[in-house]
Amino acid sequence: MRYLIRRLGFYLLAAWAALTLNFFLPRLMPGDPATALFARFRGRLGPEAMQALRETFGLTEASLVSQYLTYLGSVFRGDLGISIAYFPSPVADVIGTGLVWTIFLAGTALVVSFTIGTLLGIVAAWWRRGWVDNVLPSSLVFLGAFPYFWLAMVALYILGFSLGWFPLGHAYGDDLTPGFTAVFLADVVRHAALPVGTVVLATLGGWLLSMRNTMIAVLGSDYVNLARAKGLQPSRVVLRYAARNALLPSVTGFGMALGFVLGGSLLTEIVFSYPGEGYLLVQAVRNQDFPLMQGIFLVITLAVLGANWLVDLVYLWLDPRTRDSVS
Repeated sequence: MRYLIRRLGFYLLAAWAALTLNFFLPRLMPGDPATALFARFRGRLGPEAMQALRETFGLTEASLVSQYLTYLGSVFRGDLGISIAYFPSPVADVIGTGLVWTIFLAGTALVVSFTIGTLLGIVAAWWRRGWVDNVLPSSLVFLGAFPYFWLAMVALYILGFSLGWFPLGHAYGDDLTPGFTAVFLADVVRHAALPVGTVVLATLGGWLLSMRNTMIAVLGSDYVNLARAKGLQPSRVVLRYAARNALLPSVTGFGMALGFVLGGSLLTEIVFSYPGEGYLLVQAVRNQDFPLMQGIFLVITLAVLGANWLVDLVYLWLDPRTRDSVS
């Protein structure tokens, strides 16, 4: 328990540092959100509106310490400011609209890729020099050498544009009303098939090789040889003794990948015009929407820290030696 408390304290400190950087970085940049929004109206706003805009975006004449404390209080209340690109919508509402789609798209791709890659890595290591070990690693690593967006464009052109098997973009059809109906959910899955498939193809080889190499090293350890000598069933030796210990490095990688789910599918979302966080980030950069950029960066940072915290918990469950060393 003391170990978890120490780790939680570290992550809280890192979260505070991220909040502080998120506050100061836009203020070190030239210009401010109020000036950018004022320029967008091209003379339709009078000069007297500038002060009101600056107050709307939290840019007052108060001291930096006072602004900083106000900013921290607003963040804890869930108030991330007003978006410029989607003015006058709050940043929290704009991020919320894309957060669900990004978690669905990138989260599904990550879970599928991690699960299939890990299982294939176990099979390739246990039955070495079989067809899985000889063919799949090199083939999947070759596919993984291509960027996500290139595979996405090829898949979109062949399977979407030329053959017409899949939609060309967006998360669902324009003629459908969002809701938990069978027709809508089936259309969402159909629209997500190509984006998810391209991300899985690009990342599957990494999970396979990571699990295979670690599994081969674990299979040569003394406790695995002892389990074999005791005559235990091969399935029990593979899953309980070898795979469980070989899974630890992959769990760390999964935790980091889980944290970067919110921003990792940026280019894929752009290719498919998928309304996720990556697409919102591009719009924020294009429109110099500093509050929206701040909000997205903060969400990604907190997601990475939260994922690492979950990895610590999983480590304690998977590896009894960790529990013994920190008790």
